[in-house]
This record gives sequence, C-alpha cells and structure tokens, in this order.
Amino acid sequence: MSAAMQALKSRRIISTERLMMIPPGKENLPDLIKLKGDEGAFGLMLHGVRTPERTAEELEDDIDFWEVRGYGTWCVFERETGDFLGICGLMERPDGRGVALRYALWPASRGKGYAREAARAAIAFGHAAGLQRIIAVARYTNHASRGVMTDIGMRPCGDFLNKGMAMLVFESIAPARA
Repeated sequence: MSAAMQALKSRRIISTERLMMIPPGKENLPDLIKLKGDEGAFGLMLHGVRTPERTAEELEDDIDFWEVRGYGTWCVFERETGDFLGICGLMERPDGRGVALRYALWPASRGKGYAREAARAAIAFGHAAGLQRIIAVARYTNHASRGVMTDIGMRPCGDFLNKGMAMLVFESIAPARA
C-alpha cells in the first residue's frame, strides 16, 4: 500500500474510549465469515446470515464503497484486548431510503455499551463527512437496537413493512454549522 493510501486509511480509523474502528480489508475476511454466518450475530440484519462466498463479495463491496464514498463500514475491535467485536458503519440502503447506520456485534459483546459507542462514533464521522441525514432501521420487535438508536440521539421518523415485519426508521440530522 502506498504512503498516500495508508495516510488516507489512517484518517478513516476511529478510536474511542474502548474501541478501535478500522475500515475492513481482506485480512478481516475470516472474522467476517464467522460473524455474518452466525444467526445470533447476523440473524436480524437485512437479508439475514450470509454464506462465506456472499461475505467475501460484501467485503469487496465494502472496500470499494470506502474508496468511492469516503465512508463505510468499520470492523470494531476492543482496544484493550484487540478482540474483534463485530461491525458498525454507514451503508447505502438498497431500498433507496438513504445512507443508514448498521451494526452487528457478537452476542457476547452486547449489553456493554459497545454498540452505542461505535454507533455514536459512526454517526459523528458521517455528519463530519457531509452527510446531512443518516437513518437506521430496526424491526419493531428489536428493542435492543431501538434502544441504541434512541440513546445515541436518533429520532423515530417512519415505519414500513418488510416481508410482513413491522420496521421502524430512525434518523439523525447533522447539527447546524455555526
């Protein structure tokens, strides 16, 4: 990787109090295959669990998305241990609703505030990158995810049905610049 590319990638790394969020690379494929193939971790995500082949395709898409858009999905690691916790980031929703926050963590990583910490950092990065509106979607029955969205300041702004399931849409509007 060229020095210019490494400098660009380093600006995309987010460090929070407990987390390191790094844009995905090919070296993350084994962790992503495990995460995205796990029902407990990825069962509630749009399109559900993934095959290893689909995960590899999505990784290529995520890498390309970063290059084109300057934002995307991060691999989330615990800073102290270096453990892979999951993913969090911003993606263009395939249904045309806009740029959306997404996150999926290992079930063992839940209940510790990691999703809130990562989601808050991703939203801040997105707004700083010029995104005026960022949405997030959760099943009506996914109270944990709805709680994360509410706790980080997102507001409900709509709903829709997806394959017979009630979905809620939340939004974050960039603060006005002084």
